[in-house]
Amino acid sequence: MQHLRQLIEIENSELAQVLRFGLYGLEAALNQVREEYPQDPGIELCDQVLQELYELLRPIPFAQVEDSSELKLIHLQKAFNADSKLNSYLGNSPLQSQTDADLWNEIQRCLLRVPEDLATHWRQLAGVMAQEVGAVEDNQNLDELPFIRDELIYPGLSGTVQAKGLCLSKKALLKTEITQIYSTGDLQLLAGFLLLYIKCIEIEPNLHHALKSVFSFDVVSLHTNPEQRHLYLEALSDRLQRTEKTEENTDPIFNLRAWIDMDEAIHSLVFIPPAERYSWWGKLQQESRRILKKVADKAIKAGHDIRIKQLSGLYADNCTFSKDDIQLDCGGTPGEVLTCLRVYARINQEENPGRVLFRSLR
Repeated sequence: MQHLRQLIEIENSELAQVLRFGLYGLEAALNQVREEYPQDPGIELCDQVLQELYELLRPIPFAQVEDSSELKLIHLQKAFNADSKLNSYLGNSPLQSQTDADLWNEIQRCLLRVPEDLATHWRQLAGVMAQEVGAVEDNQNLDELPFIRDELIYPGLSGTVQAKGLCLSKKALLKTEITQIYSTGDLQLLAGFLLLYIKCIEIEPNLHHALKSVFSFDVVSLHTNPEQRHLYLEALSDRLQRTEKTEENTDPIFNLRAWIDMDEAIHSLVFIPPAERYSWWGKLQQESRRILKKVADKAIKAGHDIRIKQLSGLYADNCTFSKDDIQLDCGGTPGEVLTCLRVYARINQEENPGRVLFRSLR
């Protein structure tokens, strides 16, 4: 430990910074495994290692080092910006926040776009690094987003850093007038998406839309284009109203087409690079597609010839099933589909092409 401490205390040293970040990661990993395997024969020795890491990483008391002009979470910011794996999913733009509260939220929202295992690792690491500067995670200090269920998305912070966390709230959804109109399960989910998207667009400057009926040529920022933001939300609301009519319509083909349009609108809210399919965002949007499959199954049971295909994998294998696709030069794997905006559908021998975002080969 002597040489580790000597190296880690060198000022303005890249080596010292890399070592510190690595030890934070080790500490987070050991804490996670310790919770998962409390009967492990190495638990006592692990506790001793964790204590040594804590003493090694414990910062100098704030009274000696605090600088009001510098972020308390500056080390977290630098570590996050330097992670090449995160950059492969989020792009190379550095974090923009100027306050600790904003930085905590920006990082946590970024983690909603990356695969769950990577997000879990970084959430634990962020919590450890926040503790090192006297902040603690707070599951009560939360902003609520209306949706059909209660779910903690990420915690806030209290202590030396005060930051709001984020959660889904069924109570917040039920307080809205829209639930009086869309009261059944599937339609309430879609109403939840509409209200959730409205709130997310307010707080997330990196959201874009790729809804063809609103703007067909590119992916458009909703933060810098308020007119497009209005048009996208208007189109989402209109499609919700059309889908609501399926409750009283007995034609399974009419209902299927309405749900395909609604699903497209939901999946057309995207990030650049697009959120990874198995991220929190990706899984959230898949909830719409699961209902679409149920609607397609009803049409099949009614005797119709239906094939629904979610486009993924190599773009070369999918381009014959899609039309008016949009090419991006970031995210994912070159030559592959990044996200399926609209499913391909064959309805009684009628071909209805899907639409995708895909990564260029260059």
